[in-house]
Amino acid sequence: MGRRPVTVRLARWSAEHPWRAIALWVVFVAVCFVGGNAAGLNEATDADQAIGEFGRAEMIVNGGDFHDPATENVLITARSGTLDQAAAKAAAQDAAGRLRQVEGVASVGTPVPSRDGTTLLLPITMAGDPATAGDRVQPLRDTTARVQEAHPELRVEQVGGPSIDKALDDTLGKDFKRAELLSLPVTLAILIIAFGALIAAGVPVLLALSSVAAAMGLSTLASHLVPATDTTASVILLIGMAVGVDYSLFYVRREREERAKGRSGLDAVEIAAETSGHAVVVSGTAVIISMAGLLLAQDAIFSSLAVGSVLVVAVAVIGSLTVLPALLAKLGRWVDRPRVPLLWRLTAARGGRPGQPARPRFWPAVLRPALRAPTATLLISVALLLALAAPALGMKLKFPGAEDVPRTTPAMQAYDRLTAAFPSNGTSHTVAVRAPADQADRVRAALTGLAGRTATDPLFAPAEGDGPEIKVSADRRVSVLEVATPYASRSGEASRSLHELRRDLVPAALDGIPGVEYAVGGGVAASEDYADHIWAKLPVVAAFVLALTFLVMAWTFRSVVVALTSILLNLLSVGAAYGLLVLVFQSDWAGGLLGFTSMDAIVTWLPLFLFVVLFGLSMDYHVFVVSRIREAVDRGMPNRDAVAYGITSSAGVVTSAAIVMVGVFSIFATLSMIDFKQLGIGLAAAILLDATIIRAVVLPSVMTLLGDANWWAPRFLRRRPATPPAEPPPAPAPELVGAR
Repeated sequence: MGRRPVTVRLARWSAEHPWRAIALWVVFVAVCFVGGNAAGLNEATDADQAIGEFGRAEMIVNGGDFHDPATENVLITARSGTLDQAAAKAAAQDAAGRLRQVEGVASVGTPVPSRDGTTLLLPITMAGDPATAGDRVQPLRDTTARVQEAHPELRVEQVGGPSIDKALDDTLGKDFKRAELLSLPVTLAILIIAFGALIAAGVPVLLALSSVAAAMGLSTLASHLVPATDTTASVILLIGMAVGVDYSLFYVRREREERAKGRSGLDAVEIAAETSGHAVVVSGTAVIISMAGLLLAQDAIFSSLAVGSVLVVAVAVIGSLTVLPALLAKLGRWVDRPRVPLLWRLTAARGGRPGQPARPRFWPAVLRPALRAPTATLLISVALLLALAAPALGMKLKFPGAEDVPRTTPAMQAYDRLTAAFPSNGTSHTVAVRAPADQADRVRAALTGLAGRTATDPLFAPAEGDGPEIKVSADRRVSVLEVATPYASRSGEASRSLHELRRDLVPAALDGIPGVEYAVGGGVAASEDYADHIWAKLPVVAAFVLALTFLVMAWTFRSVVVALTSILLNLLSVGAAYGLLVLVFQSDWAGGLLGFTSMDAIVTWLPLFLFVVLFGLSMDYHVFVVSRIREAVDRGMPNRDAVAYGITSSAGVVTSAAIVMVGVFSIFATLSMIDFKQLGIGLAAAILLDATIIRAVVLPSVMTLLGDANWWAPRFLRRRPATPPAEPPPAPAPELVGAR
């Protein structure tokens, strides 16, 4: 017999030396976590995240080294009817006097009435670092609340960037706390149902959590090469729990299956390593390839997500090949303790007891159409998935705006009243200009003229107070003008106002100034430029992922046909997920059900992120199922029977893994922000489609139709003749014999 694969040798050594393997894993996780914390996190700067013209505008503004203190506003309105001007001025004077005494307030401005006389605004400038203003704004809000108590006949409220940041942090903090509290119990509950025993359910969670901890530390170290963003840790947790639980689930179920056949503990671990362990390595490689594709986006956010995801998947694969066999060998039959009585009987019936292999009934019934009428089944199922994917052709990409933030907080309700009374405080475009210092006066005159032209254009909002405020840097090289629009940031009018500035107004205003450089930024620009960036990079990333995944699958299964069908099925799954996202979130019918207001678009970063995540995670199931089919073929089973055996024998573990993922991802759909709702629904729906229709209907139809052609490969790629099977091929389920 030839030399065993490295996966088997690693597992065998770990199983024979369990305490050493467990100790080495604990030391590895601890060193990674502690070392990462000691090294500190290197976060991405604005320069790292600059994209398109918006990014150039940000760089010009940053080059001006402006001091932009955080600002707040006290908004005074009538509770009903007309605003009593005298009472409003008295309340404003009271608020100004109280706020001047609050630590952290640098200055209080003069009250500004709205043009329609319905609102009085009192501007406040905060001291200290603007980046931490949200953490220091509560004393100001408390003071404003006391002013409200003193003037109950009026509505006195506070609104501004720090207040909104504070409200969002509180909302997101509660959301994430609820998600964290729900995700672990949901995962454990599903695993307990799958295994019927507490220890068996706890082992996958333990491996996943330890993999996440190690990857967190490693990603902190890696941030000194690829700067991290504030989303990296969340994605490591999301991907780490998904693949960590999946890989352990595959391995533990196969080890239990072999023990149920009467094999010794070491032999069961070795066979699990040779089969499920091999599948884990292949699927982990596929996930790593997919996530590494994000590096081609040339984007700081996606690069940091790629590094974090690659690290956590690699750690999870290593753990499944080392510490997991050690735990299973040490626990032995204790892995099936303590048993949950009813659930244990159900899992025993599903998985078979020693000497009594189970005959599942549900999955043979599901497979029967694909095996008896593969052509019709394939055409109908593919047509349905293509119909579901069709709406993706109308996908629009935009960043969420202030209008998409939940209105459950007083800060956002006050924001709506602020922008209604003072439109220039809402959506705005940033005109950033860099020119030689001796041209500063010409630049100022040009920007003043630009502001005058926009003031008469209905696409723009005129400046409040004494006219436009043009900021000029200390070295007189950088000038900045904010041009407001009265429309929401995602509206067509806001988009047209941006294009009018970029195409006509700004070039015409600055024409003829020597050495001038300019760019138009702001929230609307960020959304449009990033959408253009995503559309440009998505084909590049997709081509990379598809090409390398094809090569890995072809080499693993020694079949060009299996590799090609794997790619096509995963593309079908991703397309259906895209179409479902568009159906749900680019219309209003699901808003009441899921608790969101449609933004008539998909969040800009989501399609690219979903593609790589779904393509990677769906390969877990595909590799595991096709590995079982190939295993049966190698033992001499006819192709049709091998397809039936591979899918029915892997259905339990694939279903359990999919339910875990769908359960955890669905929790994200309960969060307040539209970004997380779309992410949760997109991931959950795609995994559900992939584990059911794709794996149980489309895959068996294709492989049944292709027959022995499934395993065709060029001569250089073909397998060497296999050694005689150590055991007879498994018999097909009686329910499927008639399908031939």
